[in-house]
Amino acid sequence: MRDKEEPTRQGGTRPAGVPRAGRGRAARWLTALRAAAWVMSALILLACGVTHFAYRSLTDGLSTSDALDAIRKGSSRHLDNSVNLLLVGLDSRKDMDGNDLPKEFVESELHAGSSQIGYYNTNTLILMHIPADGGKASAFSIPRDDYVDTLNGDGSPQGKHKIKEAYAYAYTAAHDRLSATGVTGTELERKSREAGRRATLATVQDFTGVPIDHFAEVNLLGFYDIAKVLQPITVCLKNPVKDRYSGADFPAGVQKLNARQALAFVRQRHGLTAGDLDRTRRQQAFISSVTHQLKTQGVWGDVGKLTGLLDVVKKDVVLDSSWNLLDFAQQAPQLTGGNTEFHTLPIAQFATQNGESVNLVDPAKIKAIVQQAFTAKEKTRSDTAKAAPGTVDVFNGNGAPGLADSELKDLVKLGHAAGTTGNAVPQQHTTVTYGSGAREAATQIAARLKAATAQQSSDVPSGHVRVTLGHDYTPRPEAPAASDESASESADSSGPAVKSGGIPCVN
Repeated sequence: MRDKEEPTRQGGTRPAGVPRAGRGRAARWLTALRAAAWVMSALILLACGVTHFAYRSLTDGLSTSDALDAIRKGSSRHLDNSVNLLLVGLDSRKDMDGNDLPKEFVESELHAGSSQIGYYNTNTLILMHIPADGGKASAFSIPRDDYVDTLNGDGSPQGKHKIKEAYAYAYTAAHDRLSATGVTGTELERKSREAGRRATLATVQDFTGVPIDHFAEVNLLGFYDIAKVLQPITVCLKNPVKDRYSGADFPAGVQKLNARQALAFVRQRHGLTAGDLDRTRRQQAFISSVTHQLKTQGVWGDVGKLTGLLDVVKKDVVLDSSWNLLDFAQQAPQLTGGNTEFHTLPIAQFATQNGESVNLVDPAKIKAIVQQAFTAKEKTRSDTAKAAPGTVDVFNGNGAPGLADSELKDLVKLGHAAGTTGNAVPQQHTTVTYGSGAREAATQIAARLKAATAQQSSDVPSGHVRVTLGHDYTPRPEAPAASDESASESADSSGPAVKSGGIPCVN
């Protein structure tokens, strides 16, 4: 039932029961209250509307991939909320449906030969780590000709190949298999590319020893479209260059490039002192220049500009389906203010295998460099957290020998009291249960193991936490003993680092 109201001098109404003598104070109080309520309601509605509109605008029509779903099952764990991104540049002259790009466009504008060149090789692989605390991000370019053990998406071996070829081998195998069963057209292309993506993700994850959380794939046309939206793009060269293969023809110094020139800038390798390695640094410098430009033009904070940019590239860019673009748009500004450093993973020597030039690499050294840069801070933050009191018992339901003992040792290092270890009936998922008084310790341990919420159990003694490792358990990555500086120096044996925050000058 509504409160009775009576007329006011202004011709409106006021609640009954408000004394006329207190009318001034009450009216001011009510006006302020109503204004505050209106403002809060408007802000909530506006925030919800903008967020919903922004998210829909950013995501509607994007091409997404579920390729990471299978890869995550066998990956190691983060120790905090940091994020690893893999940027994949596909050297394909085809559209998303597998159709050849127009011959004239490929030859004159892209200056990329015929549509038959490039196939489905990943000529650009950049793995970036964004720390949970918003500190300096690290990025490593993986030279495309690194000769490694490549994998299929299910972890089965393809053989020893250039890392760029993992995508192509898996694509071809899937294409032939699916085609034989009657799959055709767009569906055939889509499923074959998914196989290629899974193979690339599995190979890079195995090669570097760190988990991949998100990825983005762009082909030559997608790169061209992005550059066309952002042009002119400012770059800097130490020396003048002229290359008929890529179409690069630039003087030394700072200069502004259109989309066609930008593509030539990142594709040139002939005529450069370090060949492919110099091209890798060109790509790093281009990303640094673009992110600097995005920041100075205020794109990251402008939903309209972000939407406009993505509208142009939706037909050419593939993102993993779990990537929340609004969250990334909030993180992205930290990548543009000089907080990212690009390195190139080192090679041991050049060689020839099966008649092709390859880069021989030291896999153990590669893993040590990447894990040091990516996991050292995670480990520090995790290990410095004060352990809640509790005695931990660890049982191995995973099947692999020695896991219970090694996990208990790690938990003891964090400050938990050592209990017993043993074997358990095999189980799929890692579980954490606890007795009375050990809830906080159990919660910490469950979070560390990325297990389901810890549950209290009368079967667990008071003050104890029982951990049962399942098939989804993977050993915790150990950060190498080397310092950040030595890891960077090892990575930079292939050339100097490229730092973001401006316009880096490169060969």
